[in-house]
Amino acid sequence: MMKPILLLLLSSFLPSILTVDPPLPSPDGSDFICTSCNSTLYPDLCFCTLSTFANSILNDSNRLARLAISLSLSNTLHVVSYLQTASGNCVDHGCDGPTAAILRDCSENLKNVVDKMRDSMKQMKELVSTGSVQSFSFQMSNVKTWLSAAFTNHYTCTDGFEDFPEVGSIKDDVSSRVDNVKKLTSIALALVNRYADKAIL
Repeated sequence: MMKPILLLLLSSFLPSILTVDPPLPSPDGSDFICTSCNSTLYPDLCFCTLSTFANSILNDSNRLARLAISLSLSNTLHVVSYLQTASGNCVDHGCDGPTAAILRDCSENLKNVVDKMRDSMKQMKELVSTGSVQSFSFQMSNVKTWLSAAFTNHYTCTDGFEDFPEVGSIKDDVSSRVDNVKKLTSIALALVNRYADKAIL
């Protein structure tokens, strides 16, 4: 007579025993960053670069996008400094005129990138989240336009080297550095787009 009662009692506990709670999101926001980075063209670079700041980003898409822009800006400033030094050394060591000119032109193009990044950062900080959808969309359009235009300057910077294969290591070094900031800018733009899309929904 006890068996049916025992089975009934066990069956009442089985659902709670067999139920497995889904994993909780990481408290430092790294899961959020990983998910966000999957929307970019360079998810591994994105996560590697931004996950260091997980404790300050948490689940804030605006903060994540701003940090991505800031990191791209910081790296671009380093490349500008490198180009200015390389251009000066080139002149001091008697490099050919075209090579020095290309380095200067590349530096000027990246200075334009710096200006666009700074404008983007300022706009992201001044976003009026309580305003109209039209106002928000206009502000985000500005940011997207500036970041997209930065790509033109990246490509213009390295285009000058195409006709000068003899530049050798300088060409390769500059191209590698510019390619890195180009990827960081791409990541920033993708995260801005993601933030804008989710904010409007």
